[in-house]
Amino acid sequence: MKKIILFDVDGTLVKAGGCGLKALNKAVLKMGGPDNICSKFELQGSTDRDNFNRAFFSAFGRKPKEKEFLKLKQSYLEILPGEVNEAVKNKRYQNIKGVEKFLEYLSKEENIVLVLATGNFEEGAYLKLAPSGISHYFSFGGFGGDYERREDMIEAAVKEAKKFLKCEEKEFQVYVIGDTEKDVQAAKAHGYHSGIVLDGFGDPKKLRSNAPELIADNFSDMVPWLMWLGLKKDPKGVSRGSYICPDTPIEHAYYGMTGMGSFLSRKDFKEMEKMIKKAKVKK
Repeated sequence: MKKIILFDVDGTLVKAGGCGLKALNKAVLKMGGPDNICSKFELQGSTDRDNFNRAFFSAFGRKPKEKEFLKLKQSYLEILPGEVNEAVKNKRYQNIKGVEKFLEYLSKEENIVLVLATGNFEEGAYLKLAPSGISHYFSFGGFGGDYERREDMIEAAVKEAKKFLKCEEKEFQVYVIGDTEKDVQAAKAHGYHSGIVLDGFGDPKKLRSNAPELIADNFSDMVPWLMWLGLKKDPKGVSRGSYICPDTPIEHAYYGMTGMGSFLSRKDFKEMEKMIKKAKVKK
């Protein structure tokens, strides 16, 4: 069975020091809008097409015409490289911990294709990834400059992967890796697997309430990720996260709370224990 693994960029592969937000603020200001426009709404997890439309509306009180949208995009892409360089220079740019080794491992596996599924414009995504040293793992993807809805963007990424693999629906599985609840929601909309990085920009409470299959701080411990992807067997010899054969009472309780199986990181395991103890005290 072939595996299509979709990666978000911001907060999942890298933290680019807010360079996208800063570049969009400056692009709106350049078009005659107010300063710091992105403080008026939340960007995390949304697509650039959605964010740019909202930024323009917040600045000028109406939706942009296509020419205006393209002008805003062009200005943003001209400003972005400088903001990326500033983030690197001021040490605000960093790779998510363990991502280099994780991608290297996956790239050597047969029947796996690594794909970008990011809310960024395609050009913006690769500009943000340029200093990371990992952009060569991704030759194509689905990008947020073409879609307002993350669900549509993810499906576009899968279609590109299908062309690359030259396979039918029943011949592959899709795994979505991100850092916000919107990544989880978009994955579930298509029946895809979802894994979440907590060291990104997502709200932990929102992430847990949307019940991704895997929650981990980062990629420093690859074992849970490889088990989730079916590339490594569970050392305990059971199917983790299965309601039929729950690995621990904590996972069983997690299933009861969320309705989904889950691979829990050590941190989340402890959090779940605390939640269960509090529930018992209240009773």
